[in-house]
This record gives sequence, C-alpha cells and structure tokens, in this order.
Amino acid sequence: MEDATSTNPQSLGFTDKLKSWLSWSWTYICAVWFAMVLTMIYVLRSPLKLQDTLTSASVFLNTLTPKFYVALTGTSSLISGLILIFEWWYFRKYGTSFIEQVSVSHLRPLLGGVESSSTTGLFSSVNGEAEPRPSVSECKVWRNPLNLFRGAEYSRYTWVTGKEPLTYYDMNLSAQDHQTFFTGDTQQIKAEDTVMQKAWRERNPQARIRAAYQAIEMNHECAAAYVLLAEEEATTITEAERLFKQALRSGKREQRVQDPVTSLRPLTLNINLLVYIKRRLAMCARKLGRIKEAVKMMRDLMKEFPLLGMLNIHENLLEALLELQAYADVQAVLAKYDDISLPKSATICYTSALLKARAVSEKFSPEAASRRGLSTAEMNAVEAIHRAVEFNPHVPKYLLEMKSLILPPEHILKRGDSEAVAYAFFHLQHWKRAEGALNLLHCTWEGTFRIIPYPLEKGHLFYPYPGCTETADRELLPTFHEVSVYPKKELPFFILFTAGLCSFTAMLAMLTHQFPELMGVFVKAFFSTLFTPLGFFADKMESFMPSSFWHQLTRI
Repeated sequence: MEDATSTNPQSLGFTDKLKSWLSWSWTYICAVWFAMVLTMIYVLRSPLKLQDTLTSASVFLNTLTPKFYVALTGTSSLISGLILIFEWWYFRKYGTSFIEQVSVSHLRPLLGGVESSSTTGLFSSVNGEAEPRPSVSECKVWRNPLNLFRGAEYSRYTWVTGKEPLTYYDMNLSAQDHQTFFTGDTQQIKAEDTVMQKAWRERNPQARIRAAYQAIEMNHECAAAYVLLAEEEATTITEAERLFKQALRSGKREQRVQDPVTSLRPLTLNINLLVYIKRRLAMCARKLGRIKEAVKMMRDLMKEFPLLGMLNIHENLLEALLELQAYADVQAVLAKYDDISLPKSATICYTSALLKARAVSEKFSPEAASRRGLSTAEMNAVEAIHRAVEFNPHVPKYLLEMKSLILPPEHILKRGDSEAVAYAFFHLQHWKRAEGALNLLHCTWEGTFRIIPYPLEKGHLFYPYPGCTETADRELLPTFHEVSVYPKKELPFFILFTAGLCSFTAMLAMLTHQFPELMGVFVKAFFSTLFTPLGFFADKMESFMPSSFWHQLTRI
C-alpha cells in the first residue's frame, strides 16, 4: 500500500511532463506545417508550372495602364474611409469598436477562443489583501432623492426646448417603483388600485392622468391618484403642493379607516405612500423658499421612520441646510451618515469636501502653498477633495463649468455621470457661495488620478471603479447629452488601422496619378527587393541538394 502511494506522485509527474511536452509541440506545429507547405510548393514548381504562371501574370500586370492602379488605390481608399467613418460613429455611440465586438462575440467562439470567465476578480485592497471586485450586477441604479417634478419642471423644459429630458428607461424604472411602493402585489386589491397599477405602466402622460381621474371617481380618497396628478398634471410647484396635501389627507383618512388586523392591504404600503407624500411636500416647501419649514419636515420624517434610510432623505436635508448656510448642522448630519459602514454617495463625499475646503479656501493661494507647503487644514481639504473625486470623477467638470448641465434624471447610478449631473445641478450654487472653494477644487482635483493610475483594477479609498457605468448612464441620460466616460478610453486598434490604411492608399492614388512612370519604377524595385530573400533561399536549396534528388522527388 505504501509502495503504491509512493509511486503515484512519480506517475503524476510523468503525466504532467507528457502534457507539457505535447502542449509545447503543438505550439510550434503551425510553423512546421507552414515550412512543409513552402517546401512542397518549391519541389512541385515544375509539375505545377508555377514558373509559367508567374511569367504570364507578370506580363498581364505589365500591360495594365497607370489608370488601373489609380482606380485600384482610390477604391481601396474610399472603402477604408467608409469603414473608418462607421467605426468612429460606432465608437462614439457605444464606446467600443464594431469589428472588435464582432470578433470577440462571434469569431472567437468559432475559433475556439475562451471568453473571460466572469467579471468578478480578485484585486488588491488598500491594505494589500485580495478582495472581490464588484460585479456588473452591482452597478444598480438608485432613485434620485432630489428628482424634479414632471409636470412643473420636466414638462416646462420640453415646452421651451422641444427636447425630452427623461429617457423611456428612466420613466419605466419610476413606474416600477410606484407600483412596488404604492400598490403592491396582493390578491385582494381594490378596484382603484388596479386602475392605478395600469396608470403607472402607461407610456402616454395623458393616459396616466385620465386613469388617475378614473381612480378618483371610484374612490375620492385614493391618495395614489392625487400623487400622480401632482407629479404629472400640476404645471406649478404651488399646484403640486396643493395636490400632495390632498393626497396626504386622503392617505391619513384611509389609514384610520383600515383595521391593521383585517385590512385588505398591508399597512406598510400606506406607510410607503405617506412617506413619499411628506417628502415631496418638504421638497415643495424647499422650492417655494420655505426652507426652515422644509428642514423641520425632513427631520420629523427621519425621526418618525428611521428604518427607511434607503430613501436617502438625509441628502434632501443636507441640500436644504446648505441653502440655510447652517454648516454646523450639515457637519452633524455628515457625522452620522459619512460612516465607513454606510454606503457612500456623491452628496456625502463632496459635501464633506466642501466643508473642509470652505475653512481654508478663502485665503488659499497655489503660489503661496508651493513655497511654504500645505498646512494641516489645507492638507485635510485636499485629501477630502481627492476622496470625493475618487468616488465620482465626473463631478468636478460640472462644478467648474467645463461641461454644460442638463436636468437630472429620476434615477442615478452611483459613481456615474448621472449622479454627477444630479449632484452638480443642486449643489453648484453652494460651491459658488463658499469663496475660493471652486478655486481650490480647480487646483487639486486632477491630482487624484496620480494616486489611482489604474482605477479599473485598484482603488485607493474605495473599490476599483466599475466598468459598467458608461452603459447604464447612456440608458439614463438623454441622447443630446454627451456622457462623461472615465477612465478615458483609447481609440481602438481598428480605427487607427483603417485611418492609416485610408491615408496610405489615398497617398498612393495621388502619387500614381501625378507620377505614373516614377511610381512604376518604384513598385518594381520594391517587389524585387521583397522577393530577393526568396530567390536567395531557392539558390541555396539548389546548391545544397543534388539535382538528381529533386528530379527523382518530382517524379514521385
């Protein structure tokens, strides 16, 4: 038994050696096969009459006029130019090369290639240990806590510009949210709830509004219907606030009427609806200038429902407190939510950076800092800016007005361009109010990229930057907006190749047209130089092998 176990490793070692030798031999078998094909062609050149064929081909090529070569190179330049234009358009729209995508998706499986096993790999963390990288499925979208009102804000933009600020994908996500939180999936459901479920799924705004009025006719206390009218039909914030107050009264009455034990619907659905209504009422008060009232409503809401942290009501509170310039209260909120165990957002990271930058930005000077070095407070501000930029590198271009802003979408992707648009849309004014804060941001934000030279592979304070943000942002943001891409993608190889091919063939066509005789001499000299090694190899073969051997081999 011991002998068997002792000989087993030896047999395994021999098997491994045999496999490695076979893999090594297969590596060079293509080269051997190619050499054998060349040898056979050379040996059988007399029976195949290759010399006569080459002679007739050269005679045919010599009879062609320079116009033929001009047409040939011009056509090649035109075709490669069309391919270049299509590749560039495809790259600008989808962020990848069409030829590379087709080769990876269709040709590689046919040729026996192996696709990447998964998007989840092991990467080094901050302390050097291996940790799993977030997969593409984790690039989920979140409800924008500061989303605008469709009727009072998004529709006004459409009336003025004729452009749709929301994508169908974004609105479809909102419809799913409303169905989940306001109606739910229960077998015992009221008739007006069935109407509202269909209303949220309607693509046409007028159809949604008609369905809401139909639900109100069935039940005058249908709070969800008033919510839809406040979101869709109200053309001013004041009108939207009136409808939300009506929805709040209806929701409270319906909650009092229902018995928590014998209710036809779970009570949590009513709670979700009431929380949504109170939050939107606080946002209406914020937009109408009643900021202190809005802050009180948000604080009461967070105190009454502390478990609904996923709604990110604290981000609404932070924005309202910044408008009041209550920086001490802002710091108190950040102390609670800017915790290592809680999920981060651009609002958390950039608000923390704003507070630290505000403390030193008024007297900050790049020249003075380069001479004397950074103080402790300035170093803390710079590190906070680097932390914020690492979390979302798209925000600084909007805050520094290097890119134009658009209306924020109803859903955002954390660390993506959609989140950057939503943050800058509401917080740019707060950065401008802090004197020198934007100047400090302008001087220091690009230094972040020296800390993370390979952001897709290894992060500094956060996980590596996800590679799925561009695709999701293109779904969330309108087509007239140029999506910010990070890290900046290099041009694919096939775009560079087709550009070089187009330029080279166009140059050949022009030179052949202008100098036909000189180009003919140049081409002949080029091909003679190209085939010189082959002729040298053939002469060596003739001198090395006896003529009788080749004669007998050709006879065989």
